[in-house]
Parts: sequence; C-alpha cells; structure tokens
Amino acid sequence: MNNNRLNLLSFTGKVRILHLTWIAFFISFFVWFNHAPLLIAIKESMGLTSQEIKTLLILNVALTIPARIIIGMLVDKFGPKRTYATLLSLGSVPCFMFALANTFEQLALARFLMGFIGAGFVIGIRMMGEWFPAKQVGVAEGIYGGWGNFGSAAAAMSLPLIALAFGGEDGWRYAVGLTGVIALIYAVIYFFSVTDTPKGSTYFKPKRIGAMEVTSKSDLYFYILMSIPMYATLLLLTWKLSPSGVHLLDGSTANIIYASITALFVYNVYKIYQINSEQLKEEVPEIHRYKFKQVAILDLAYMATFGSELAVVSMLPLFFYETFSETHGVTAIMAGLLASVFAFMNLIARPGGGLISDKYGRKKSLTIFLIGLVIGYFIMSQIDSSWSLILAVTVTMLCAFFVQAGEGAVFAMVPLIKRRMTGQIAGMVGAYGNVGAVLFLTVLSFVSPQIFFLTIAGFALFVLVAIQFIDEPKGHIAEILPDGTVEMIEVH
Repeated sequence: MNNNRLNLLSFTGKVRILHLTWIAFFISFFVWFNHAPLLIAIKESMGLTSQEIKTLLILNVALTIPARIIIGMLVDKFGPKRTYATLLSLGSVPCFMFALANTFEQLALARFLMGFIGAGFVIGIRMMGEWFPAKQVGVAEGIYGGWGNFGSAAAAMSLPLIALAFGGEDGWRYAVGLTGVIALIYAVIYFFSVTDTPKGSTYFKPKRIGAMEVTSKSDLYFYILMSIPMYATLLLLTWKLSPSGVHLLDGSTANIIYASITALFVYNVYKIYQINSEQLKEEVPEIHRYKFKQVAILDLAYMATFGSELAVVSMLPLFFYETFSETHGVTAIMAGLLASVFAFMNLIARPGGGLISDKYGRKKSLTIFLIGLVIGYFIMSQIDSSWSLILAVTVTMLCAFFVQAGEGAVFAMVPLIKRRMTGQIAGMVGAYGNVGAVLFLTVLSFVSPQIFFLTIAGFALFVLVAIQFIDEPKGHIAEILPDGTVEMIEVH
C-alpha cells in the first residue's frame, strides 16, 4: 500500500490516535456551538432582544483568542493527552451554567467562559504533528480539523430535535446541559486512551514558555506587531459591551477592562523580549532558523478562512430564517438544518484541502482556495428572498468548500515550521481565526448580512496578495534531542 495513504477503517497505531483526537475536537465544537441552533428558542424563552442575541454570538468567540495562545503554550509543555482531557472536563462547567441561567447577564458570562473550549483545536494540531510524517500531515490535520469541525453542524442538526424531545420552553436547557455531560465523560476516555508520541519518539518542548522563540531581531519586532490585533480585538469587544455599545458593562467596569487588556499587552511584549533577547545576542545558526513571516501570513489566512466560518456558522440559521421564512415558509428548525450545510462541508473540504496541499504544494493550494473563497462570499452577498432555497444552499455549500479547504491548507503548513513550537504557532494562527470571527461579527452588528459577506470577500482579497510572499516548506527542521544531538525532521 502507498505509504502516503491512510487506512481510515483501521483503529490501530497512528490512525487510532487520529480517530480519538478528532472525536475530542468534535465534542469541543459540539459544546462550543450548542447555543447557535437554539437561539430562537432561547430568545423567546428568556425574552432577549436581537442586540442581546448578537452580543452572545460575539461573546462566544471572544475568550478563545487568549485561550488559544495559552493552550498552545500548555500543550507544548505538558503534552496533548493531559491538556485535552483537562480542557474538556473544565469546558463542561459553562455548559451547566448556561443551561441553568435565568438572566441575560448569566447567559453572557457562561457564553464568554465557553469560548475557552474553542481552544481545543490547537491541541490536536500538535498531536497530529507528532504522529504523522510530513507527507501525510496535511491530510491528517485536515481529517482532524474537518471531522472535528463537524461538531458545530452536528449541534445544528441534533440539538433542536433533542430540545423538542424534552419539550416545553426549557427544552433548550436540557439539550445544552447534555452536551456538558458528554464532554465530561469523553475527557476521561481520552486521557486513558492516547499517548503524546509514538513509542520511542521524543516529545520536543520549547526552551522557555511564555512567548514564542524567534530567530532574528527583525522577526522579534514582527512578532510584537502581529500580537497587536489580538489585544485590539479584545478592546473592541469591551467597547461593544460598554455603554457605547450594548451597555452590558457600566463605564467604570469597561475602563478597568481596557486598562487590564493594555497591561496584559505590555506584559506580553516584555515576555516576548525577555525570552528572545538572550538567544538573539548572537546570530542564530542557519540550521535552527525559521522565518516568522510564515507564521504571520498563516495568521492572516486563517483569519479569512476559519474566522469567516465561525462568524457565518453563528449567523446563518438566523439569516436563512429571516430571509426565507415569509417567502418559502422556512421554520426555525428548518433554518438550522439548512444552515448546517456550511459546517457539514468540513467532512470532505478540510481533509480535501490538506490532501491537495500534501500532493500539489502548500502555497499553490492555499492561493486557489482563497480565490474560491473570495468568489463564494461575493455570490453569497447576493442571496435574498427571491432566490430558490436549492440555489441558496448550493452556493453556501460551494463557498464553504473553499473556506474549509483553505483551513486545511493553512494547517497542513503549521507543523512544518518549527516542531517544538507547533502548539504555540497553532495557538497564534488559531487565535487569529477568532480575531476574524469577532471582527466580522462586530461588522455584522452594524450592517446587513449582504455587506457582511462583502466585507469578508474584501479582506480575503488582501490575504490572497499576502500569501504570494509565503515560502514553500522544504528540506528539514532541526531539533535538539535531550542528549544534545540534532535530529532532522523532514518537511516535504
């Protein structure tokens, strides 16, 4: 059998790890988006306004920005097994909080805390990088990300029916609470079922934790520059929740949060400088260098791909309902099912993107997928009530294919930059996905869905240009073994 092919029907060796890990990611997404298909029922049950619903959507992705950075550091230090099991068990808590909430403020807090479980994605990226060689890592990351991402579609398809089965206006509470129970059970299963590396392999850890290591002074400044959007997005979110926005926070609380975020940014810059200043006193040997621009461009690409997917998956059920309820008789449950096709495409698109990237080249594949994404969102901006449902769903599926194939291509490159920092690199790239989601959902709160789709297309055009400056991974990554010898890891 061709060594580049995977027998997905096997449940042994690295394929077993792949299956167990994508299921962990699936559950984390199932939990993370357990509110989206139930928003209409929650809105009616709790008497929420449309603005409060939009606020919950933004809060759901906010904490994931710092969480992915933190989880990236933790997985590099403690390994995927312990990190994933801990995250899933802790992630069950806000599920129960949300299910038991009686006020908008309680809902908002639970939704904000729920964002932490969205960082689970980063953990599996390191796990796949450890278990799969370069010629298979793209498709392995694609299957992991794609099948795991399907958790949001599974939530959209199943949770309204589960809520209906429980019945009454509290049916949504039981559905959300059930997702927490599932996360708690699987945390235990995962911990006792996997290992961080194949037998005999070394789990390389960063020399220090707290910030990424860079290998040139210009990259140090570039790294600091690329950290700014993550904190700026948190400031934007705070503004959105302040008296200038939806007034969830009072003025003094908002000011305290502004100051805290600014202080956190200053501390982060200090840690970046502290961790890198010592090793940059002398020129880093060529064999150990990597270009930070690789990380920065992938940040932007994931912002356009996954950032837009997060935003679109959150708003699509309501968009289909409001667009087609009068002209086509679409109900709330039907809207959720129709919208689920966007996330449904993850089953084939993201693995397909990784496979194409493995076979035909990382840069070329990512370029093609971004072109398709731009065209797809432009066409989606034209959808209105005069369209047939079949045409609207077909366009949505085609757009989703390019979006998610692009995600697969991005993470086909991430493990090929610097092995010992794969978690941190994946954390930063993943965080940029959430930066995109917050920014796009903030735009949506001010404009029509049509302008929202056009905004994403416009940003993706900019990213398309940036991708042309990325370097195709080639040669080997050098990592130092505990005994001081150098191991060369193939990246093409």
